[in-house]
Amino acid sequence: MSQDPKHPLQKLLDNPWLLLALGILVPVLSYTVWGWIELANLGAAQLP
Repeated sequence: MSQDPKHPLQKLLDNPWLLLALGILVPVLSYTVWGWIELANLGAAQLP
């Protein structure tokens, strides 16, 4: 049995809790930033 050292990135990605957190946080943060950009580019409302 050989003792192959794991690459640090493989050790990181073998953690299911980290993958779960990334899978939730990345979309939430990206959609939040997308929403802020859309709000910043929104023009003034046309009031009657």
